[in-house]
Amino acid sequence: MSTENKYSKMVMDIVKTLEDTGRYSQAKDFMQHGKTSVYAHSIDVAITACKLAENYHFDVDYPSMIKGALLHDYFLYDWHVPHIEYGLHGFTHPYIAAQNAKDDYGLTPVEEDIIIHHMFPLTLYPPQSKEAWLVCWADKICAARESVVTRLAFFRKNLQREG
Repeated sequence: MSTENKYSKMVMDIVKTLEDTGRYSQAKDFMQHGKTSVYAHSIDVAITACKLAENYHFDVDYPSMIKGALLHDYFLYDWHVPHIEYGLHGFTHPYIAAQNAKDDYGLTPVEEDIIIHHMFPLTLYPPQSKEAWLVCWADKICAARESVVTRLAFFRKNLQREG
């Protein structure tokens, strides 16, 4: 089994558990970056964090890292529409996601660290665990990739119209 398939299976097994026991499927209804849903983004972050851990030979708690990655953006609202009660999304959504995850699933300290600190340095305190650092970096890698793909598609579409 390839590395990609090994991690995809681990991630999707945990996704199934989250879908069966909570509101995780609702993440499909909210867009994250460009045309990527929160659901797809979180799966991508989980797989990317696993690859980073393996590539850099980190000894991590894979189940906790995957669950934390899957729930890091479990805020369950459309952040593109201003919500006064939520404040500035980039600063506040980790705390909303953590509370939703605690309410629906319960969290280990590592899982909570992942969710609350994934937006570092916007969240002033850095991650405390290896797993949280990996998810923090994986989130930034995936967000950049998703944003660039969306922008490239936009430019290609506009160039085709002109040509």
